[in-house]
Amino acid sequence: MEYFSFIIYIYIYMMKTESFPNQKSIMGSRGVLLLCLHGLLSLSHGQAINNHYFPESLKMGVANAAPQIEGAWNEGGKGETIWDRFAMTRPEMIIDRSTPEVACDSYHLWREDLHIIKGMGAQFYRLSIAWARILPNGYFSKDAVNPEGVKYYKTLLRELKKLNIEPMVTLYHWDLPQKLQDDLGGWLSPKTADIFAEYARLCFELFGDEVKWWITINEPKQVCEAGYGGGAFAPGIVQPGVGNYICAKNVLLAHAKAYRIYDKEFREKNQGKVAMVIDTPWFEPGSQSSEDVAAAERAVQFMYGLYGHPIYFGDWPQIVKDRVALRSRGEGLKHSRLPEFTPEEKKLINGTHDYLTINYYATHMANATGESPYTQRSFFDDMNIIEWINPAWPKGGPGWFSIWPTGLRKVLNWMKNTYGDHEIVITENGLSDNTGVIEDPHRIKYIRDHLSACLDAIYEDKVRLVGYMAWSFMDDWEWTGGYGSRIGMYHVDYNSPNKTRTRRASALYYRMVCNNRCLVDKCV
Repeated sequence: MEYFSFIIYIYIYMMKTESFPNQKSIMGSRGVLLLCLHGLLSLSHGQAINNHYFPESLKMGVANAAPQIEGAWNEGGKGETIWDRFAMTRPEMIIDRSTPEVACDSYHLWREDLHIIKGMGAQFYRLSIAWARILPNGYFSKDAVNPEGVKYYKTLLRELKKLNIEPMVTLYHWDLPQKLQDDLGGWLSPKTADIFAEYARLCFELFGDEVKWWITINEPKQVCEAGYGGGAFAPGIVQPGVGNYICAKNVLLAHAKAYRIYDKEFREKNQGKVAMVIDTPWFEPGSQSSEDVAAAERAVQFMYGLYGHPIYFGDWPQIVKDRVALRSRGEGLKHSRLPEFTPEEKKLINGTHDYLTINYYATHMANATGESPYTQRSFFDDMNIIEWINPAWPKGGPGWFSIWPTGLRKVLNWMKNTYGDHEIVITENGLSDNTGVIEDPHRIKYIRDHLSACLDAIYEDKVRLVGYMAWSFMDDWEWTGGYGSRIGMYHVDYNSPNKTRTRRASALYYRMVCNNRCLVDKCV
């Protein structure tokens, strides 16, 4: 407790006295205090922190997405999205009944936000383009392009270049134009894949000179399982065990078509890279029994492999095909609920990657279990595990957020061993809480321990990790978590007219790490 009290004292002191200097190094008196601070953090938790410098090949950055920070939901020619409609018409689904109408108002305050990011020492900024801000109804035609939306992103991207910050741009971060949902059923229609490909081509053409790192679609598991399976996310379609898999196939086709367009029409000129962002917790077996070990592997295959395997091998994971087929037969169906890829589709999807990605936040436990009744149909019944949280591990944000940094190292190794020795970018990693406190040693510890796990993976396991994006540089509208889920290194006062941003202690810490590229007071 003595260590912890002293840590809090140092935080308060620094937050009252430290301002962001212009010089690259912050190794002044307060910089030394901060180095002493995280040394004490290591001692207080009895945890060894990797003492290697980050290699030059690893770029540090921050991330967020248009629907979570921009606001201006119907300004500047932007069209309505499925999350606009979902939040406004089904407020009971949002924990605080809030909407993304204003969010952080980054649409108007983007210059301030970019200078915050620059002040944090970030080399990368992962952002997203709002599809409905470029094509308000989702459909492409020359007359449909919204010039105000194009100008907004063009200006933002050029300012990033002036600040010497590399943009990593996501084309789809869950915000489907509502018109495509109304007309086609959204991602339940294969036509949406073709329409997305046209939108992607337009973005490659408009912004290709400014962007070298592209992401087609963010977290398809959330898009499909939560959006078209369980219905907890927009557009709220409840088709468990059916809609989620139809969506998965169409999202993969959309990604592949966009990738092929870039490969054929833009790669030679722009020399960029394209990938899909996939998320998963790590699953640790509940025991070392063969059944529990298999259950943990099965969970990762359903969560990550459902999308990773088609991209890297051209088809669904075999265990996923076997499990859904078994459950389908048990229901008396003649065909599996998991749609098949045609030979042409397999060829189209296979190999559509320039780097591997992972959004990682937590580790869960997995145990084998008996077969649930065939009258129950869902993604989780197909997966067939008992998923639980280790009570010995710290928690963050909602109850499901279980903190075990070793899980990040393990999932990086799983990716390398499963898909090959490719470049990997951690596209999201961060800690949510519900307190909104400014002094946040818990977030500093989370970032430090996960970056230490990254260094272990790089130096000991030879993982080719080339990017780390902390989520998020500031608080945002966290989907169904609304504004109560605080995940930023900057606090946002949503009640103030100008949505005041206030630096948390974690922002100062992350700046020190980005600038000094070291987690301890002396690195090798």
